[in-house]
Amino acid sequence: MSGTIVILGVFVADTTYRADRLPNMGETILGKSFALGAGGKGSNQAVACAMAGGDTQFMTKLGVDPFADIAIETWKRAGVVPQVTQHADGYTGAASIYVSDESGENAIIVCPGVARTISPEYIEDRADLIGGADVFVTQLEQPVDATLRALETARQAGTTTVLNPAPAIDLPEGTLALCDYVTPNETEASGLTGLPVTTVEEAREAAELLLALGAGAAIITLGENGALFHGATQSVHVPAFSAGPVIETTGAGDAFNGALAAALARGEDPIESVRFGCAAAAISVTRPGTAASMPAREEIDRLLSA
Repeated sequence: MSGTIVILGVFVADTTYRADRLPNMGETILGKSFALGAGGKGSNQAVACAMAGGDTQFMTKLGVDPFADIAIETWKRAGVVPQVTQHADGYTGAASIYVSDESGENAIIVCPGVARTISPEYIEDRADLIGGADVFVTQLEQPVDATLRALETARQAGTTTVLNPAPAIDLPEGTLALCDYVTPNETEASGLTGLPVTTVEEAREAAELLLALGAGAAIITLGENGALFHGATQSVHVPAFSAGPVIETTGAGDAFNGALAAALARGEDPIESVRFGCAAAAISVTRPGTAASMPAREEIDRLLSA
């Protein structure tokens, strides 16, 4: 029986350009392809969570524009229950994504739009929604004071809290103490701790510092090296899965976090939840796009049992 997951975050419309390289300042180059799709870390994680079998609700603000229509249709297809407000005096978020045609690696500029105005007051008006969840997930694309208030609200209610500290920023003191799980990638873990994170052992050292800063457990995603779960009583490296050739890595972290939350909400232990997240991420990178790349639970289960 799956518990409920509430995710706070941002939706952005992804405008994705594939090219051989980024242009220099003042230069125009021809790209290989263009796509318009649904993105934003919070929204992507909500889609991933719902696709992975989670009973998922998503909190954000949208404009009243065609990009908002894309958001609502995306959530409907995935089975996400939107807990959103729409505002005619602002715009729905948008992102410019460059994807290397050779490697699939990406570089992104995000404009959150009206979601930039998500405030502590907005969170307090929805305290019952957050407190009623089994798992609460958020990131750092909305203002950090709202993120903190949401984590505080969840913690006070006894809800399991997951912070994906992306994009990387300097966190206010005490933030990690509100997190049952913190899920940075290598770059974010290095930024939070000041330590290099290029190997599993370096990730373990950074994770230990994250625990010292208050996190209940640290889950550091390591790209092609899988993920490290590091808690108070165990530290386990979960290798990456292979689901086929890598097409695009843009949504991999969001696939991991959404699937992780779905597994935690249905009562899986943390290590199995990390394995489930790794399998979801492995499938997502074999497909173009972000929200469109998120796998269904049946696909994840097949990879895990292969």
